[in-house]
Amino acid sequence: MLLQILTLFPEMFNGPLRCSIIKRAQEQGLVEFRIWNFRDFTTDKHRTVDDVPYGGGDGMVLKPEPIISCLKAVQRDNPPGKVILLTPQGELFKQAIAREFAAEEHLILICGHYEGFDERIRAWVDREISIGDYVLTGGELAAMVVSDAVIRLIPGALGSDTSAQDDSFSENILEYPQYTRPYEFEGMTVPDVLLSGHHARINDWRRKQALLRTALRRPDLLKDLSLSAAEQKYLEEKLNETTFGNREEVK
Repeated sequence: MLLQILTLFPEMFNGPLRCSIIKRAQEQGLVEFRIWNFRDFTTDKHRTVDDVPYGGGDGMVLKPEPIISCLKAVQRDNPPGKVILLTPQGELFKQAIAREFAAEEHLILICGHYEGFDERIRAWVDREISIGDYVLTGGELAAMVVSDAVIRLIPGALGSDTSAQDDSFSENILEYPQYTRPYEFEGMTVPDVLLSGHHARINDWRRKQALLRTALRRPDLLKDLSLSAAEQKYLEEKLNETTFGNREEVK
């Protein structure tokens, strides 16, 4: 995958792109990053990328010329790519979208800054993405989040392709509880089923625990999930027993 990022602050990507899974994916040739500074595509001596908004108002707005000139240069020298605008006004980024992006050969991420974009920039964009209902200083952190979520889904990036399948949200439910050595810590022990060596029982326990955790913490995720009669009965029984969370929200 070729992943190109258009930003005013390319230096922000130096650390994240040189660590952990993203670093290994690049070393294995699974992904190539190219970072572009759209300030380099300005035409005035002050290298101006923003201006006051028409109609008045606080803050500055990113001008269309530098960003679109940079985008055209990116597209001219490379195969067509899906253009993603990172903005609080975009659709909420989810695991399903990460899977869609992981199937692409070329992604182009545009990072905003200041008070926002000139509206005409959207004419060159394929999709608008937000990573959450909060405001960041710029789109750089959002670009890092999207990049990390996408790269880990590329076959070979995690070493074991089943690792991504077990992650939270991979099936629209949260991940089951995990344990490792020591067996006992501060009076708390590992569930005996995990020591049984009985894979069918372990998988059943993990499935039930994942469903229960989702019902308690993110009940909204269960509304589109098809549960067996046994799973529904299990959840009803456990939710009646627990005092964790707000049971009024659990359907």
